[in-house]
Parts: sequence; structure tokens; C-alpha cells
Amino acid sequence: MAFSSWRGVVGMINPTMRPGVTEEVCRLLPEGIGLIPLFLNIRRGTEDEFHTVMPYYEKLIAVLAEQKCDLIHPHGAPPFMVLGRAGEAKIVKAWEKKYKVPIMSVAQNHVNALKALHAKSIVGATYFPPKLNTIFAKYFRDAGFTVRGMEGIDVPFNQVQTLSGEQVYAHIKKNFLKQKGADAIYMLGSGWRTLDIIKILEQDLQVPVVHPVPARVWEIQKRLHVRQPVPGYGHLLASFP
Repeated sequence: MAFSSWRGVVGMINPTMRPGVTEEVCRLLPEGIGLIPLFLNIRRGTEDEFHTVMPYYEKLIAVLAEQKCDLIHPHGAPPFMVLGRAGEAKIVKAWEKKYKVPIMSVAQNHVNALKALHAKSIVGATYFPPKLNTIFAKYFRDAGFTVRGMEGIDVPFNQVQTLSGEQVYAHIKKNFLKQKGADAIYMLGSGWRTLDIIKILEQDLQVPVVHPVPARVWEIQKRLHVRQPVPGYGHLLASFP
């Protein structure tokens, strides 16, 4: 049996058991868009672990396709970015062909959001180590962006959600000012609870911020042909470019 919702249904695959992101997406999505959240159990957040999870994503994609979702959105930028931009596109296309449903990866969503904001150069902030940040930077260079920095904040993977917004703000501001000339800030990872600093960063640094939660809410609406801007969480979601 497949259930429905009057503005569309999105199947969402969370890469970890970390609470927070599902609740934030639910709060920002318009009334009438249904959400079916499923979960993987990534624990370490390491490159070798990311390389093992595609078969587990596919099992859940099959479950969501059976439920006749209008869109399937596997979360987790790193597991897709370590495949490289071409590798990611190949696997997403194969899944769409096999399961006959549109699929939106997080990394593709972030590229779409940055392009919608006409960003050419970015400063990225993550909670991952330098080796992974190098991979992430290459992904965005391959997508056509100038990456002026991709700096991780030093925190254990299972403690990301404990960082305060003020700590993350300071990390981003420091690196943005050090890497002069970027026209957008990119925040990689849904683990941190930092929706409250997006507007402040944009006001203080005078560039748009792409944060994973507003970015996915923006594109989910676009793909479902819904347009309900949400103020207070950055230019992308407020202005709907």
C-alpha cells in the first residue's frame, strides 16, 4: 500500500541515526508535503565507511520507490562526493532508471543551490578532517566553482550536534575573511544545529550561505512545483531563485 499527501511525498534517507535534521526539514517544509524518513547507521564518518554504503542506500531507495514517492532524497553529501562528481551522477542516473522515480542527492542539491545564487567562488565549512575536505573541494571544482577554502572544525563525528552556533559562526567567519573574495559560503553536513546563524552570517559577511537544510527544502519545493518562501533562514529559501 502506498500513501499520499496532497502536495507530494518525499522519501528521505538519513545517513546516521543522529536526530535533528529530520525535525528541521519538517519544520521548514510547507504544509501538504509528506515526508517518509528512513535511516542508515553511519557511525565513524570516515572515507572507508563512506565507500561501503551505496548498497545500503539502494535497499532503502527500493523501499521508498515501492511507496510511490514523488521524489527520493538520500542525505549525506560525503558518501556521494567520495565517488567523484561523475561517479555520483552515474549511480543516481542508474537508480532513477531502475526505480522509475526522481532522485536528488545532497551533493547535487548543493551544486544546484550555489548555481541558483550565481556563485562562482566559495568558502566551505565542514566538520571533517583535511583529507576528506580535499575530496570535497575537488568535487566542487569539478562542478565549476573556485574553492577558496574548505576548512573543517575539529570535533568528533558523533559530537557535531553539540557545537554551538557561536562556535560554528566563528569558524566560518575566520576562514571567510582569510580567504578573500568568495561570493558564497557553503556549509557541508547536516549534523550541526546551526539554522540560527545563517541569517547572521549573511548580514555580517554580505554573501549568501548554502546550508544543507534550507537547500534541500528549496529544491524539494521546486521539484514538486511548490513555491512557498520561508524568511529567516537565508537568501536561498527566502527569495527562491
